[in-house]
Amino acid sequence: MTRDTTVVIATRDRCAELDRTLRRLSALRHPPPVVVVDNASTDGTARLVAEQHPQVDLVRAPENLGAAGRNLGVDRASTSYVAFSDDDSWWAEGALDRAEEVFAAHPEVGLVAARTLVGPEERLDPVNVAMARSPLPTPAGLPGPRVLGFTACAAVVRRRAFLAVGGFSATLFFGAEEKLLAYDLAATGWDLVYEARVQAHHHPSTVRAAPEVRRALEERNNLLIAWMRYAPGAALHRTFAVLRACPTDGASRRALRAAVRQLPTALAQRRQLPARVIREVDVLEGTS
Repeated sequence: MTRDTTVVIATRDRCAELDRTLRRLSALRHPPPVVVVDNASTDGTARLVAEQHPQVDLVRAPENLGAAGRNLGVDRASTSYVAFSDDDSWWAEGALDRAEEVFAAHPEVGLVAARTLVGPEERLDPVNVAMARSPLPTPAGLPGPRVLGFTACAAVVRRRAFLAVGGFSATLFFGAEEKLLAYDLAATGWDLVYEARVQAHHHPSTVRAAPEVRRALEERNNLLIAWMRYAPGAALHRTFAVLRACPTDGASRRALRAAVRQLPTALAQRRQLPARVIREVDVLEGTS
Protein backbone atom coordinates (compact mmCIF):
# COMPACT_ATOMS: atom_id res chain seq x y z
CA MET A 1 0.00 0.00 0.00
CA THR A 2 1.30 3.46 -0.90
CA ARG A 3 0.35 5.83 1.87
CA ASP A 4 -0.45 9.44 0.98
CA THR A 5 0.18 10.78 4.49
CA THR A 6 3.52 11.79 5.98
CA VAL A 7 3.97 12.02 9.75
CA VAL A 8 5.89 15.13 10.82
CA ILE A 9 7.47 15.33 14.27
CA ALA A 10 9.23 18.39 15.69
CA THR A 11 11.39 17.49 18.68
CA ARG A 12 13.92 18.92 21.08
CA ASP A 13 15.91 17.08 23.76
CA ARG A 14 13.51 14.16 24.21
CA CYS A 15 15.63 11.43 22.71
CA ALA A 16 14.09 8.49 24.58
CA GLU A 17 10.49 9.54 23.94
CA LEU A 18 11.20 10.13 20.26
CA ASP A 19 12.75 6.68 19.92
CA ARG A 20 9.58 5.11 21.38
CA THR A 21 7.35 7.10 19.03
CA LEU A 22 9.35 6.17 15.94
CA ARG A 23 9.22 2.50 16.90
CA ARG A 24 5.46 2.70 17.38
CA LEU A 25 4.98 4.32 13.97
CA SER A 26 7.25 1.82 12.22
CA ALA A 27 5.23 -1.04 13.76
CA LEU A 28 2.00 0.05 12.02
CA ARG A 29 0.72 -2.35 9.38
CA HIS A 30 1.39 0.28 6.69
CA PRO A 31 4.18 2.44 8.15
CA PRO A 32 3.91 6.04 6.93
CA PRO A 33 6.84 8.10 5.73
CA VAL A 34 8.15 10.12 8.69
CA VAL A 35 9.99 13.44 8.81
CA VAL A 36 11.67 14.40 12.10
CA VAL A 37 12.62 18.03 12.56
CA ASP A 38 15.26 18.30 15.26
CA ASN A 39 14.95 21.72 16.90
CA ALA A 40 18.68 21.98 17.71
CA SER A 41 18.68 19.25 20.36
CA THR A 42 21.75 18.78 22.56
CA ASP A 43 21.01 15.24 23.77
CA GLY A 44 22.02 13.22 20.71
CA THR A 45 18.59 13.20 19.10
CA ALA A 46 19.90 13.67 15.57
CA ARG A 47 22.44 10.87 16.02
CA LEU A 48 19.76 8.52 17.36
CA VAL A 49 17.51 9.13 14.35
CA ALA A 50 20.35 8.73 11.85
CA GLU A 51 21.67 5.53 13.42
CA GLN A 52 18.58 3.77 14.76
CA HIS A 53 15.92 4.97 12.30
CA PRO A 54 17.61 5.38 8.92
CA GLN A 55 14.25 5.20 7.13
CA VAL A 56 13.26 8.52 8.73
CA ASP A 57 13.89 11.77 6.88
CA LEU A 58 15.84 13.92 9.36
CA VAL A 59 15.79 17.72 9.14
CA ARG A 60 18.23 19.54 11.42
CA ALA A 61 16.93 23.00 12.28
CA PRO A 62 19.72 25.53 12.89
CA GLU A 63 18.00 26.74 16.07
CA ASN A 64 14.97 25.97 18.20
CA LEU A 65 12.08 27.10 16.00
CA GLY A 66 9.36 25.95 18.37
CA ALA A 67 6.11 24.87 16.74
CA ALA A 68 7.20 26.44 13.46
CA GLY A 69 9.76 23.66 13.17
CA ARG A 70 6.88 21.53 11.93
CA ASN A 71 6.71 23.74 8.85
CA LEU A 72 10.12 22.45 7.73
CA GLY A 73 8.75 18.92 7.89
CA VAL A 74 5.66 19.81 5.87
CA ASP A 75 7.88 21.47 3.28
CA ARG A 76 9.89 18.25 3.00
CA ALA A 77 6.82 16.00 2.67
CA SER A 78 5.71 14.93 -0.81
CA THR A 79 2.32 13.45 0.16
CA SER A 80 -1.11 15.06 -0.10
CA TYR A 81 -1.66 14.94 3.67
CA VAL A 82 0.46 15.46 6.77
CA ALA A 83 -0.22 14.02 10.22
CA PHE A 84 1.47 15.66 13.19
CA SER A 85 2.87 13.69 16.08
CA ASP A 86 4.86 15.00 19.00
CA ASP A 87 7.85 13.06 20.24
CA ASP A 88 5.59 11.65 22.97
CA SER A 89 2.62 10.68 20.77
CA TRP A 90 1.84 8.32 17.90
CA TRP A 91 -1.00 7.21 15.64
CA ALA A 92 -3.23 4.19 16.24
CA GLU A 93 -3.55 1.39 13.73
CA GLY A 94 -5.89 2.43 10.92
CA ALA A 95 -6.08 6.08 11.99
CA LEU A 96 -4.25 7.51 9.00
CA ASP A 97 -6.22 5.32 6.58
CA ARG A 98 -9.45 6.75 8.00
CA ALA A 99 -8.15 10.33 7.75
CA GLU A 100 -7.29 9.78 4.09
CA GLU A 101 -10.80 8.49 3.49
CA VAL A 102 -12.24 11.67 5.01
CA PHE A 103 -10.09 13.94 2.86
CA ALA A 104 -10.86 11.98 -0.31
CA ALA A 105 -14.61 12.08 0.32
CA HIS A 106 -14.73 15.71 1.48
CA PRO A 107 -12.62 18.10 -0.61
CA GLU A 108 -13.77 20.99 1.58
CA VAL A 109 -12.04 19.54 4.68
CA GLY A 110 -8.63 21.01 5.42
CA LEU A 111 -7.97 19.43 8.81
CA VAL A 112 -9.09 16.33 10.69
CA ALA A 113 -8.86 16.56 14.48
CA ALA A 114 -8.38 13.15 16.06
CA ARG A 115 -9.56 11.45 19.22
CA THR A 116 -6.68 11.38 21.73
CA LEU A 117 -6.12 8.73 24.38
CA VAL A 118 -3.78 9.93 27.12
CA GLY A 119 -1.27 7.90 29.10
CA PRO A 120 -1.06 4.15 29.74
CA GLU A 121 -4.62 4.31 31.13
CA GLU A 122 -5.78 5.66 27.74
CA ARG A 123 -7.90 8.40 29.28
CA LEU A 124 -9.98 10.39 26.84
CA ASP A 125 -8.55 13.88 26.47
CA PRO A 126 -11.18 16.37 27.75
CA VAL A 127 -10.60 18.45 24.63
CA ASN A 128 -12.21 15.63 22.66
CA VAL A 129 -15.39 15.92 24.71
CA ALA A 130 -15.58 19.62 23.86
CA MET A 131 -14.97 18.94 20.15
CA ALA A 132 -17.58 16.20 20.05
CA ARG A 133 -20.10 18.71 21.46
CA SER A 134 -19.06 21.56 19.16
CA PRO A 135 -21.92 24.08 18.77
CA LEU A 136 -20.78 25.12 15.30
CA PRO A 137 -23.18 24.38 12.44
CA THR A 138 -22.12 21.23 10.60
CA PRO A 139 -23.33 20.54 7.06
CA ALA A 140 -25.01 17.20 6.52
CA GLY A 141 -22.61 14.55 5.32
CA LEU A 142 -19.49 15.61 7.17
CA PRO A 143 -18.02 12.72 9.19
CA GLY A 144 -18.01 14.67 12.45
CA PRO A 145 -18.72 18.05 14.01
CA ARG A 146 -17.02 21.17 12.68
CA VAL A 147 -14.48 22.61 15.11
CA LEU A 148 -12.29 25.68 15.32
CA GLY A 149 -9.36 24.20 17.20
CA PHE A 150 -7.40 20.99 17.61
CA THR A 151 -4.51 19.37 19.45
CA ALA A 152 -1.32 19.55 17.41
CA CYS A 153 -0.16 16.03 18.28
CA ALA A 154 -3.47 14.60 17.04
CA ALA A 155 -4.26 16.36 13.78
CA VAL A 156 -3.98 15.56 10.08
CA VAL A 157 -3.94 18.37 7.52
CA ARG A 158 -4.40 18.69 3.81
CA ARG A 159 -0.88 19.76 2.87
CA ARG A 160 -1.83 22.39 0.30
CA ALA A 161 -4.26 24.03 2.74
CA PHE A 162 -1.58 24.16 5.43
CA LEU A 163 1.00 25.66 3.08
CA ALA A 164 -1.46 28.20 1.67
CA VAL A 165 -2.00 29.79 5.11
CA GLY A 166 1.67 29.73 6.08
CA GLY A 167 1.61 26.88 8.58
CA PHE A 168 2.36 27.38 12.26
CA SER A 169 3.33 30.89 13.35
CA ALA A 170 6.97 31.54 14.18
CA THR A 171 5.82 34.56 16.20
CA LEU A 172 3.96 32.39 18.72
CA PHE A 173 6.80 29.84 19.13
CA PHE A 174 4.79 27.45 21.36
CA GLY A 175 1.41 27.62 23.08
CA ALA A 176 -1.99 28.13 21.40
CA GLU A 177 -0.34 27.84 17.99
CA GLU A 178 -3.18 25.50 16.96
CA LYS A 179 -5.76 28.25 17.51
CA LEU A 180 -4.17 30.64 15.02
CA LEU A 181 -3.77 27.93 12.39
CA ALA A 182 -7.40 26.86 12.87
CA TYR A 183 -8.59 30.44 12.45
CA ASP A 184 -6.53 30.93 9.30
CA LEU A 185 -7.77 27.70 7.73
CA ALA A 186 -11.38 28.65 8.49
CA ALA A 187 -10.83 32.18 7.17
CA THR A 188 -9.75 30.79 3.80
CA GLY A 189 -12.82 28.56 3.54
CA TRP A 190 -11.61 25.19 4.85
CA ASP A 191 -13.64 23.04 7.21
CA LEU A 192 -12.02 21.50 10.28
CA VAL A 193 -13.76 18.37 11.56
CA TYR A 194 -13.47 16.13 14.60
CA GLU A 195 -13.47 12.45 13.65
CA ALA A 196 -13.37 10.08 16.62
CA ARG A 197 -12.41 7.13 14.41
CA VAL A 198 -9.08 8.81 13.74
CA GLN A 199 -7.19 8.05 16.93
CA ALA A 200 -3.86 9.05 18.46
CA HIS A 201 -2.05 8.01 21.64
CA HIS A 202 -0.35 10.65 23.79
CA HIS A 203 1.92 9.76 26.70
CA PRO A 204 2.94 13.24 27.93
CA SER A 205 6.65 13.62 28.50
CA THR A 206 7.97 14.57 31.93
CA VAL A 207 10.53 16.77 30.14
CA ARG A 208 8.42 19.89 29.84
CA ALA A 209 8.11 23.44 31.10
CA ALA A 210 6.51 24.08 34.48
CA PRO A 211 2.72 24.62 34.42
CA GLU A 212 3.03 28.33 35.27
CA VAL A 213 5.47 28.86 32.42
CA ARG A 214 3.18 27.07 29.99
CA ARG A 215 0.18 29.08 31.19
CA ALA A 216 2.05 32.35 30.72
CA LEU A 217 3.06 31.32 27.19
CA GLU A 218 -0.50 30.43 26.26
CA GLU A 219 -1.86 33.65 27.74
CA ARG A 220 0.76 35.68 25.88
CA ASN A 221 -0.09 33.96 22.62
CA ASN A 222 -3.84 34.36 23.10
CA LEU A 223 -3.21 38.09 23.45
CA LEU A 224 -1.07 38.16 20.34
CA ILE A 225 -3.66 36.19 18.38
CA ALA A 226 -6.32 38.69 19.45
CA TRP A 227 -4.27 41.56 18.03
CA MET A 228 -3.36 39.59 14.90
CA ARG A 229 -6.89 38.45 14.00
CA TYR A 230 -9.67 40.00 16.13
CA ALA A 231 -11.43 43.32 15.67
CA PRO A 232 -9.65 46.11 17.63
CA GLY A 233 -12.43 46.31 20.23
CA ALA A 234 -12.27 42.59 20.93
CA ALA A 235 -8.47 42.71 21.16
CA LEU A 236 -8.70 45.55 23.68
CA HIS A 237 -11.27 43.60 25.70
CA ARG A 238 -8.91 40.61 25.88
CA THR A 239 -6.01 42.88 26.87
CA PHE A 240 -7.97 44.60 29.66
CA ALA A 241 -8.96 41.19 31.04
CA VAL A 242 -5.28 40.27 31.39
CA LEU A 243 -4.48 43.68 32.87
CA ARG A 244 -7.11 43.21 35.55
CA ALA A 245 -5.54 39.89 36.54
CA CYS A 246 -1.99 41.25 36.72
CA PRO A 247 -1.99 42.58 40.32
CA THR A 248 -2.61 39.12 41.78
CA ASP A 249 -1.39 36.75 39.06
CA GLY A 250 2.29 36.42 38.18
CA ALA A 251 1.63 34.41 35.01
CA SER A 252 -0.60 37.19 33.67
CA ARG A 253 2.11 39.77 34.38
CA ARG A 254 4.69 37.70 32.51
CA ALA A 255 2.27 37.13 29.65
CA LEU A 256 1.51 40.83 29.29
CA ARG A 257 5.16 41.89 29.34
CA ALA A 258 6.06 39.27 26.75
CA ALA A 259 3.09 40.20 24.54
CA VAL A 260 4.08 43.87 24.55
CA ARG A 261 7.58 42.92 23.36
CA GLN A 262 6.15 40.84 20.52
CA LEU A 263 3.32 43.20 19.60
CA PRO A 264 5.07 45.05 16.72
CA THR A 265 5.84 41.74 15.03
CA ALA A 266 2.29 40.50 15.60
CA LEU A 267 0.70 43.67 14.23
CA ALA A 268 2.80 43.41 11.08
CA GLN A 269 1.00 40.10 10.45
CA ARG A 270 -2.47 41.40 11.25
CA ARG A 271 -5.33 40.08 9.07
CA GLN A 272 -8.75 40.50 10.66
CA LEU A 273 -10.89 37.40 10.46
CA PRO A 274 -13.98 37.42 8.21
CA ALA A 275 -17.23 38.20 10.00
CA ARG A 276 -18.48 34.60 9.65
CA VAL A 277 -15.41 33.26 11.47
CA ILE A 278 -15.62 35.95 14.16
CA ARG A 279 -19.23 34.92 14.80
CA GLU A 280 -18.11 31.32 15.31
CA VAL A 281 -15.28 32.42 17.61
CA ASP A 282 -17.88 34.33 19.65
CA VAL A 283 -20.08 31.24 19.86
CA LEU A 284 -17.19 29.13 21.13
CA GLU A 285 -16.07 31.76 23.64
CA GLY A 286 -19.62 32.28 24.87
CA THR A 287 -19.85 35.96 23.96
CA SER A 288 -22.51 35.84 21.28
